[in-house]
Amino acid sequence: MIAIGNFLFRFRNQLFPAIIVVLYLLMPPPTFVFGSPALTLAKDTVAILVILAGLALRATAVGYKYIQRGGLKKKVYAKDLVTEGMFGVCRNPLYVGNMLLYCGVFLLHGNPLLVVVGVGLFAFMYQCIVYAEEAFLLRTFGEAYQAYCRDVPRWALRLRNFAASTDGMTFNVRRVIGKDYSTVSAAMLAVLATEMYKFASYEPAGRNTGVLVALGIAMALVGIATAVISYMKRRGAFRERMAS
Repeated sequence: MIAIGNFLFRFRNQLFPAIIVVLYLLMPPPTFVFGSPALTLAKDTVAILVILAGLALRATAVGYKYIQRGGLKKKVYAKDLVTEGMFGVCRNPLYVGNMLLYCGVFLLHGNPLLVVVGVGLFAFMYQCIVYAEEAFLLRTFGEAYQAYCRDVPRWALRLRNFAASTDGMTFNVRRVIGKDYSTVSAAMLAVLATEMYKFASYEPAGRNTGVLVALGIAMALVGIATAVISYMKRRGAFRERMAS
């Protein structure tokens, strides 16, 4: 599983979106949950709340203590053992946040088989990645990492640790915007694309043209906002101020 994790870590940015597209094409969304528009609306509301929870968890993790998940030369790497902030509550808060995002998007799609297959597949892939990271961290930090593993769960959130692990820290909104705007953008685009796919599947061509155009415009606006924030980031707008 470690070898699989190293492979997935290297190619996850290309592989994960492709997997979602394939799953969507293989398993189209149902029209309504048990034929009920009310149940469908309730399901979609829960899905959006799950997505928001994932974004909130990621924002909390990044805002208190950012950890570089990009690795070094697309390989698992860590310069320091980070145990503060949300990393004192859960060893993988960013990945838990990602899993909530995937769960929410799959639930929004609505095909029960896709929810089961998608969530199961991504849970397996993230478990492999975590095994690869844990092997690296154990080799690099030894007993310090073992002690950290004893104190902090791999996937669960030990919320009673939050006060102590964030003691003396300040939540950095600038860092959240600068580091995680692309995740927020991807989540919004995934929601809009999923809704577009659902509306396009529900009715014959031409029946939902207005809704599809509105969703397309919303996606374009998200893309423009993302480009603006990216430009601002390159200009240093979100660079963290050094303490004097």
